[in-house]
Amino acid sequence: GAVLSVQAAINGRLGQTVGVLRSSLVTFAVGALVTALLIFFFEPAQAVSLLEVPKWQLTGALFGVVYMMVMVGAVPVVGTAVATVAVITGQLGMGMLIDNFGWLGNPAIELSGSRILAMVCLAVALVFMYRSNTRSQ
Repeated sequence: GAVLSVQAAINGRLGQTVGVLRSSLVTFAVGALVTALLIFFFEPAQAVSLLEVPKWQLTGALFGVVYMMVMVGAVPVVGTAVATVAVITGQLGMGMLIDNFGWLGNPAIELSGSRILAMVCLAVALVFMYRSNTRSQ
């Protein structure tokens, strides 16, 4: 979790300097290079290649692009903490929907009162953090 906040802050500054799209390109290019090296040196051979998996499973990378561009644009405006809490709130909300309905091949986990309460608490925290940002400016 801490690494994502540091990454968001760094990429936000880079985005202000070179632009959102270029910042995203640099991030993904460096990430792809490092990942390729890690695969080459440390990943054992797989029985199934990437070309053989269901194509919908490859779409996750598109969400990474959206996430990166939103964070690069949002961090300079609302700050790293608020942007991170917004991401966590969205992750929890979508995660609860995926669990509840068993989407994307995951087992269904029923939506409970405690899960809803956790979501409400996180949403309230986001509101408080955002309001404290706007008051200090």
